[in-house]
Amino acid sequence: MTIAFTPSETSADERETAAPETAPAAISEPEFWVPSAPEPESAESEESSEAQASNEPQQSTEPRESSEPQEPAEPVSADDHDPVVVRDAQDFGIYARTGGWAFALKVARSVRPGGQPAEGTARTKVSAKAFAALAGCSPDRVMRYYKAWDMAADDGLVPQFEVLVPGEDVELPDADVWLSYYTSRNSASSVRGQAISAAAEAEGIRPTKALEVAENPTALRAAILADPGTAEAARGALLDRMKEDPALQTEMARAIARTDDLKKAVASEAKAADRIGYVRQIVENGQIKTPAGQTVEAPAELRAEAERHLSLIDELDDSEEAGEWAGEAYDAVKGLVARAVEEDPALRVQERRTKFYNSLQKATKVFEELTLDEVMEEDIYEADMLQRLEALQEAIGTCISALRKASTTS
Repeated sequence: MTIAFTPSETSADERETAAPETAPAAISEPEFWVPSAPEPESAESEESSEAQASNEPQQSTEPRESSEPQEPAEPVSADDHDPVVVRDAQDFGIYARTGGWAFALKVARSVRPGGQPAEGTARTKVSAKAFAALAGCSPDRVMRYYKAWDMAADDGLVPQFEVLVPGEDVELPDADVWLSYYTSRNSASSVRGQAISAAAEAEGIRPTKALEVAENPTALRAAILADPGTAEAARGALLDRMKEDPALQTEMARAIARTDDLKKAVASEAKAADRIGYVRQIVENGQIKTPAGQTVEAPAELRAEAERHLSLIDELDDSEEAGEWAGEAYDAVKGLVARAVEEDPALRVQERRTKFYNSLQKATKVFEELTLDEVMEEDIYEADMLQRLEALQEAIGTCISALRKASTTS
């Protein structure tokens, strides 16, 4: 955007006559909005400038012909140049130092939004709509500058509107502070915009950047699709948000369940996570879980092997696949667990006893769930059913006989 400054409300002849006279009066306060022509630099400032220039790298590699100090350049006088050019340079200097504060001051001292009383010096002020019409811009833009000044006034950085009169100049804050109060977007005033602005400040970025992204989700989508770094940032943000957003959790789970490739990937990652958890439990708790479900103390050799595999997994980068490493660690540890069970006679007997009980409980539960009443009420009988039950009865009888014989022997 190009900003044009109006040199002055006086004629060219008046400016030529008035510029030299007004220059010394205003130079004592360079932060004011209406500066005058700069005074010649002092000898100390010239020496400082020469010292700074001497520290800069030289483009030429040829040795200097003389070591004598160069004479300082003559100071630039505003009287030697077109007053319009001088005015532009001075306005540029003010904007370079103060940024948007220079324009906010013009709004703050000249605008009286509708509903405010027009008393005293405020009588000459105009509405934001009228000011915007005179400036050739929108009232919303004017009010954004107005609100920025209002927030800064509440913080004590600038005077309140009530004490400002049209044409008055005051000392302005540095340009770096401007972005902390000004936002160029209307959405910043909404509840959604305020939440985005607060989150942006917490992340250490300018709210205007976050608001711009939020207002253009298509651009965000394009960046995620095209750039892996942006996609990674989006993934991290979604995971953080899902921790406190149950609705988003449900939506993401539903989307994954409906996509075959994602569903397989989730199942694979869940399997790898379970295997890593099995190995980690041995390292952290010093216990193993046998195939029959018993929990016993882990032998030293087994625990050391589990620690070795776990350290290799923990050293993997986020971009590396852990599934293969998890499978290798799980198989190695499970083999050591089986060997530990077989090498301990008491543990081996207890393991087999536990497995037998588990199988017996499962068989009992399944048989108890059979509803014999339905056999009598409905025609569901088939000869194969009776044959299977007779075979089961024979197997149960054989098992009972074996157990009785074992009990007699012991």
